[in-house]
Amino acid sequence: MSTIYREITPLTQNDCFTIFSREKQEFNFPLHYHEEFELNFIANAAGTKRIVGDHTEVIGDMDLVLVGSNLPHGWFTHQCKSNEIVEVTLQFHRDLFDDKLLRRNQLNFIRTLLERASRGISFSDEVKTTFRPRLEKLTQMSGFDSVLELISILHDLSTSRNMRTLSNSSFTAEHFSYNSRRIEKVFEFMQNSYEKEISLADVAKVVNMTEVSFSRFIKKRTGKTFIESLNEIRLGHASRMLIDTTETISEISYKCGFNNLSYFNRIFRKKNGCTPKEFRQNYSGSRVFV
Repeated sequence: MSTIYREITPLTQNDCFTIFSREKQEFNFPLHYHEEFELNFIANAAGTKRIVGDHTEVIGDMDLVLVGSNLPHGWFTHQCKSNEIVEVTLQFHRDLFDDKLLRRNQLNFIRTLLERASRGISFSDEVKTTFRPRLEKLTQMSGFDSVLELISILHDLSTSRNMRTLSNSSFTAEHFSYNSRRIEKVFEFMQNSYEKEISLADVAKVVNMTEVSFSRFIKKRTGKTFIESLNEIRLGHASRMLIDTTETISEISYKCGFNNLSYFNRIFRKKNGCTPKEFRQNYSGSRVFV
């Protein structure tokens, strides 16, 4: 993979969304990004490598991912041996839903889904199986009914279980709300100081809590410990530097707050499924606009 493309999608300003289905023998479109949201379903593709943001993963037989606006993504043949790959791609405008509309109670789940999509979302095997016929049916629909079905699909996805967020929080500039001013203050503090040494006591002090109380609080609100949250922020910045700079891996490690290179390599591999060197190779090359 030698380029990151800015794709100009076929979706026009006069349409709400576009959807197309195709069968293929390989993945040959390069790593790319575009303003539109994208819901991509793939079948018969075990062994394919998927890159979303700074997350790399080899997928199983089926894949269903929602990608947010301007988030780099791509699927690559890698170890896939299938000659009958099925792909259904749905793209819709980032402003299809007005912000005021999304803040209505009935659309709250969709709003959260779209916010979370800024980092990419992978859905469970059960959801992949359930939504395959709905997406295939949508390719045959048109007009107002198709728009209603799109909204229904997004709502049902937003309430599904066991979805996974893929890319690190600091890889993109998108802001995700935890509906807690204290948590947002903490993340703002960590984002502004990630390159420095930060202790649990430092962060607890930001929101006037004891260390024990804050540890329970952040785990309950985010599902992650303080260290996991801080490391995710640092890894996001490190991933961006691996793509955007020629600095050595050691330099990037220290500039992102990791004072131990072996520790940085270990948690980077655990999070991204590859070493920093392999990650940089995935993204190597120049950006091309098409």
